[in-house]
Amino acid sequence: MTISPDGPCQTPSIPPRPQLPDLAAARKLGPSATVEARWQQLLLVWQWHHMRHEILKPGTDYPGIVSLIEAAGAEPRLRQLYPFTSHYNLNFSSFTSYPWSIQVPSVDPLHDGRFRVRGPRRAEVLGFANTADAAVSLVVGNLPAGLGPAVAHEQTGR
Repeated sequence: MTISPDGPCQTPSIPPRPQLPDLAAARKLGPSATVEARWQQLLLVWQWHHMRHEILKPGTDYPGIVSLIEAAGAEPRLRQLYPFTSHYNLNFSSFTSYPWSIQVPSVDPLHDGRFRVRGPRRAEVLGFANTADAAVSLVVGNLPAGLGPAVAHEQTGR
């Protein structure tokens, strides 16, 4: 219980952290299992962060990272890549572990509700989208020819 100038009040209850898929176990099963576990992890973690934000900072904006992950995860050509985030930006790698191989555009959810799509080297802005689905379409429209599913570094001889 906390005391406010208006008297005692209840501290909002934060939801427990989600139970995440075991990425280490998935790695033993191969790249496709690793990629699938990572998509599940990413969505669960960002959903939890969003719920937590709404409880701790009600009425304040939250970047559209959850809707972006959902839209990207529904696109088969992106679903085969290893997703990761950095500062709310959604990125896709052709490798299932660091160092990443970034060959496709990334997406930045903006605080005004739009999405910025950047080229693989991030310096080039490919465009802006008003919805997560439109941002994903822009990414897919800029995928390199012959892009296959993510692989483990061992498969490339690196």
